[in-house]
Amino acid sequence: MAANSNITNALLRQFENYRIVFWYDDKKELRSDFESLDLPGIEKIELTNNEFGVKYRILREQPDQKFLLYREGSAPEPLNNWLLDVQLSHAEFKADQAGLWLSELGLGPEMAAVVREHTEFYQAAKRRQALKKLTEDQPDTEGMVRLKMLAVCAGADPRLDNILEQLLAELAAQKDDKIKLIVRCGLDSFLWEQLGRCYGYSSSAPGIEDFAIELFKSCYAKGTDGQATLNDDALVFLKRWKDSRRFSESFETLSAAYATLLNIESDLNGRDYRDLLEVDYFELIDRKIISDLIRAVETRTVSVGDCTLAIRQRRQSHWIDRFGDLYEAIDAASQFLQALNEAKLEMNSLQEGVERYSTFWFRIDQLYRQFIYHLRRSGEASLPASLADRVENQYATNYLLKLSHQWQPLVDASEQWAIPGITPQNRFFETWVRPFLSNQKKVFVIISDALRYETGEELLSLIRQEDRYEAEIKPAVSMLPSYTQLGMAALLPHKSLELSQKNGNAVVHADGQSSQGTANRSKILNADDQWTGKAITAQELLDMPREGNEGYRTLFRENDVVYIYHNRIDAVGDKRDSEERVFEATRDALEELVKMIRKLSTANVTNMIVTADHGYLYQNRPIDESDFSGAEPEGEEILCRDRRFILGKGLVEGSSFKKFSSEAAGLTGDLEMLLPKSIGRLRLKGSGSRFVHGGASLQEIVTPVIEINKKRKSDLGFVEINILPAGSSVITSGQLAVALYQATPVSEKIQPRTLTAGLYSRDGKLISDCRELCFDLTSENPRERELKVRLILTRDAEEFNGQEVFLKLMEQVKQTTHMAEYKSLQFTLRRSFTSDFDL
Repeated sequence: MAANSNITNALLRQFENYRIVFWYDDKKELRSDFESLDLPGIEKIELTNNEFGVKYRILREQPDQKFLLYREGSAPEPLNNWLLDVQLSHAEFKADQAGLWLSELGLGPEMAAVVREHTEFYQAAKRRQALKKLTEDQPDTEGMVRLKMLAVCAGADPRLDNILEQLLAELAAQKDDKIKLIVRCGLDSFLWEQLGRCYGYSSSAPGIEDFAIELFKSCYAKGTDGQATLNDDALVFLKRWKDSRRFSESFETLSAAYATLLNIESDLNGRDYRDLLEVDYFELIDRKIISDLIRAVETRTVSVGDCTLAIRQRRQSHWIDRFGDLYEAIDAASQFLQALNEAKLEMNSLQEGVERYSTFWFRIDQLYRQFIYHLRRSGEASLPASLADRVENQYATNYLLKLSHQWQPLVDASEQWAIPGITPQNRFFETWVRPFLSNQKKVFVIISDALRYETGEELLSLIRQEDRYEAEIKPAVSMLPSYTQLGMAALLPHKSLELSQKNGNAVVHADGQSSQGTANRSKILNADDQWTGKAITAQELLDMPREGNEGYRTLFRENDVVYIYHNRIDAVGDKRDSEERVFEATRDALEELVKMIRKLSTANVTNMIVTADHGYLYQNRPIDESDFSGAEPEGEEILCRDRRFILGKGLVEGSSFKKFSSEAAGLTGDLEMLLPKSIGRLRLKGSGSRFVHGGASLQEIVTPVIEINKKRKSDLGFVEINILPAGSSVITSGQLAVALYQATPVSEKIQPRTLTAGLYSRDGKLISDCRELCFDLTSENPRERELKVRLILTRDAEEFNGQEVFLKLMEQVKQTTHMAEYKSLQFTLRRSFTSDFDL
């Protein structure tokens, strides 16, 4: 009869690691299995009062032979066991079920108690196989084997934190298969024991949800100076859990549930938002901070610097993806109200008005745009509603109207549309393009429809942030009326521009040549045989392959001057159904412009100019009746009507309009124009009213001219970060608080720096939580460039008590996953761990 295959396989596994295996048949029921065994290369010996001879044989006569030593009955008492020393240095085979499992797993007899206590676990071959993979080639204690059994039940790595993450994810999903399996396998007591040892958890009715509630409760208490029952390692676990990409969803689910259970909202009502800036365990905390910040910005009880610093600190919040745009909107609103409060909207001449607008006042339009953009992206309506009303009211009443009331009388007093000291749009080619061509240098011009000056200034900053790019911005003054066809024509080479109308639309000819469409514009660019030129659309450029006859390298090689027409902002803003999305279109336009500039530079284009045909007026809130012109235009013949201009003959100026002849506006022809004064709109059926252009407001007529040059050498740097010396170099508590200082403000050429901060032992072991920090502060005030960081020590710190430890700032090596040390500061760890860890 063949031997039991399980016994055969178990014995063969034993002989993989041992030369001699003892088999005691305690119940005297397996002799037939022993006798029928056929183990190649292994000699069988039955022990029957022959121990001394067997010992001599197996140790002296045949020291390399493998032996299976069988005894029917139990093992002799140690004092009477002649082979005890041999047995202790080799293996004992157990033929009961527990023994077979031990053999299958390659575990020694010292683990028999673990197997017998948790037989339910070992009943499943799949679980045994999973455990075997975790125990291979690793000497384990009973505790480690149980931890690995927990890991198998939870589908986790054999680490308590990962086991917890899996169980909490199951709890969040309202399932309990894993925890039930742990209970069935008799491992629940071990789990609660480990949670008590590592995190200080103790409960009369322990459970995974009970632990989860206590975890949120304790960590919130630690962040708000309350009483916590769990230790600092629990706080470190929570931070790692919420920051985990894999398990953050379960964190958010449980956070929302326990915020209600723990009555967090009620507790937050009595707290100052400044005391919560480092706490992010509940979404309600961000809502509280946002609500209080909004109120503080509205009432001007928080400085711009403190508001910006608070928002920068909240960028580390777990909920930043949800509230990032709302924080950015608050920051923009704070800066907007401050800039408006400091603005002196006064001028004595058109030149002074343009210069002050292009130096200072444009920033108010820019901040208004950024506020509206982020507010719309946030998707929040009720929370920031009062702040939005305040910004809208201030922008319309204390900025647009006040500015136009200062500007309009100067326009009214002008007989000719010309501003001394400011380059007019129709001199663009002569002023900025021809000098390159005269010096046999190629130049590419990007004309972005409705890229107003404030957006151009933001584009300037984005370009300067690119490596090896140098850029400068200057203002130009658009033609009147400030609309697309005239502005585009004015930027081309010409001697005269004629404004006429066709089918109710204004059309423009440059030196008698139609300027509409890229084909006609190419003809105008090639009118002078001293250079070759071409006009294309931005989409044509973006679609061009890098190589080949039609590629943009060919475009550069075959042309001296190229005009690229980009239409993202005006295409969205100039339609009634989409005008409210004009600021989103502006962000898209900025991204596309940077992309085009990069693309051109790869084709060896070193000289580029970005400009616009006109600007625009925009108010996000629906236009009040008072903003529409009450008077109807009058004249002999009204040929063309738009929202901000009228073309015709024999027009009557009146009190609501400013009149210019074609000659006064620098044009040929006999048409006249009427422009509504201030920011008034004309009603136009089927047309929007919030986004308008064509008039003479500063926002419409001041256009950017950005000159860009690509340099050969890198000119980007990164901000320097210093660790400010602490009051003591000795750590005596479970936390380390330090201040980090950003040496200079971030600018176009001084880039932000992202570092991770942690406390490490001398041999490089992390003994605290790890914080990722972004240093991108732009404040000129040194105090506002300090960032306070608090690190929580873990249990691992205990083994380094009395030793030197190091605060390290680590930086990711570019385009790799590796981290390199940026700076460090030495401390001595000298503290009692009893209060934290001895339970």
